[in-house]
Amino acid sequence: MRSLSIYIHIPFCVRKCFYCDFLSGPATDGEMDSYVNLLLREIREQSIFYGDHRVVSIFFGGGTPSLLSSRDTGRILEQIRDGFAVAEDVEITIECNPGTAVAEKLKNYITYGINRLSIGLQSTDDEELARIGRIHDYDSFLETYRLARTAGFDNINIDLMAGLPGQSIASYRKTLERVVGLSPEHISAYSLILEEGTPLYVNRNTYLFPDEDEDREMYELTGTALGEAGFHRYEISNYAREGRECRHNKVYWRRGDYVGFGLGASSMVENVRWKNPDRHSDYAVCVEQMEAHDRDLDSGILIHAAGSKAEQTAHITGTATERGMYIEEGKQAATFAEMLRRTGRCEVQLLTPLEQMEEFMFLGLRLTEGVDLGEFRQYFKKSADEIYRKQIETFTAQGLMERRGDRLRLTPRGVDVSNAVFAAFLF
Repeated sequence: MRSLSIYIHIPFCVRKCFYCDFLSGPATDGEMDSYVNLLLREIREQSIFYGDHRVVSIFFGGGTPSLLSSRDTGRILEQIRDGFAVAEDVEITIECNPGTAVAEKLKNYITYGINRLSIGLQSTDDEELARIGRIHDYDSFLETYRLARTAGFDNINIDLMAGLPGQSIASYRKTLERVVGLSPEHISAYSLILEEGTPLYVNRNTYLFPDEDEDREMYELTGTALGEAGFHRYEISNYAREGRECRHNKVYWRRGDYVGFGLGASSMVENVRWKNPDRHSDYAVCVEQMEAHDRDLDSGILIHAAGSKAEQTAHITGTATERGMYIEEGKQAATFAEMLRRTGRCEVQLLTPLEQMEEFMFLGLRLTEGVDLGEFRQYFKKSADEIYRKQIETFTAQGLMERRGDRLRLTPRGVDVSNAVFAAFLF
């Protein structure tokens, strides 16, 4: 069976942070109930296509997924287990903001099989937190962290941000020291990006941000401090204790199959990419179209698809496992893409071999282990040197990339200018 990862988007939060451009916002209890019911219907209808996949990771992201009642979180996981083959050692992560998960909710998470918690801290300085619109302070984070440990979580990630308005080298160092002192299993450390249209972007001239040299020093301090504390950097922005890398995120960087459920959620299965609608009303229509489409399958209606390949016809009947072959067989990719378009999905894209190669390189190079050139040859029936000889030779000569056997990876200098390196692998 092929491996599959599942992403669940929960687009609700108490209040949007000033830097956030994610698909999220406040909602009433009624709006959340309506959304969860749509989500359950989507999961149920789509599960019939993945009979030949085993789920190895599930990730609740947002927004603030911990805003949902633990009952609703449990219902979502129950629906997934009812429709999918789920691995016994599945990694299940839920994102949590301080103050939104009380002791009982955290204990329920453990009961439901959730075994990884990701807490959005960002900074241990209360003034820095207030400037970026976070709803919590450092003490409330500490309480959430303590409750999580008491509930039984032994795999916790903490999110941090550098380059915040008013942040100094000293305050960032203190944040790192405090977080390391808590001994989490994983730390994600990002630099602030001013996204156009966010309050922080609109009011950027009223804040004093760290300058380029200070931002650079924070970046270097992250790697040094976390390395000395026993965390290894396995991806550009992610550090983990041995054996505690995020399995779900590595699926993205290795181009594994994943399906996203919920508002605006993205998916990629068998080199077909698609996205759910961003508006609640459009998403509701999309779910209704999925249900109508699946009824058509049960009645034996044929689906016709035309594209860059010759016109294909798929007659989908039988058990969920048999229907799983609808995706499992590459020859059905164009048919599957057409079905996605007909049921209201957005940005449906059947990736060309060249686009697949590009993703293989620039996503895989995010990992410190780099890309496996033998795997590239096996998958594409061509060598990476044949396609990217100029880029590989140039970056190797510049000391930005190194080759060890069949592994090609960025050097520390290459990681520093990774965006420029990645861009060179796009035609």
